[in-house]
Amino acid sequence: MNYFGLPEKETKQNIESLNVLLANFQVYYQNLRGLHWNIRGKRFFDLHVKFEELYNNAQLRIDEIAERVLTLGGTPLHCFEDYMAHNKLKVGKNISQDESAVELIIDSLTKLLVLERDLLIKTGDINDEGTNSMMSDLITEQEKDIWMMKAFLG
Repeated sequence: MNYFGLPEKETKQNIESLNVLLANFQVYYQNLRGLHWNIRGKRFFDLHVKFEELYNNAQLRIDEIAERVLTLGGTPLHCFEDYMAHNKLKVGKNISQDESAVELIIDSLTKLLVLERDLLIKTGDINDEGTNSMMSDLITEQEKDIWMMKAFLG
């Protein structure tokens, strides 16, 4: 057991999964920055602001995930090479059309949910309430974001 009373082997595996989530969140964040910068069209003003809100929130989540890795005794991934090696998200390049941008967000959040639900199960199995609670909060937040993005698309 570690200093939190959690099994060391499973905690180490969860740290690795948190790092995969961290890497994917970094790609999601960068996609959002690109969407914010490159969005065009009649919905520019609404989406420009919304994408900024989303990337600011993603930046906070990145910090929380990295700090959880540190709390559990790991080292957070922190270079682009590592992020891309663990990335499962589509990289959005030169997306300026509103519906394509929103579809990328939905796709990214859907893939992040898969990683988070996996962690939710694993952390629940070892009673890692700190990580489990974080995953539960992320899932709730992102499900709402998906619902809102889908409502935007009609």
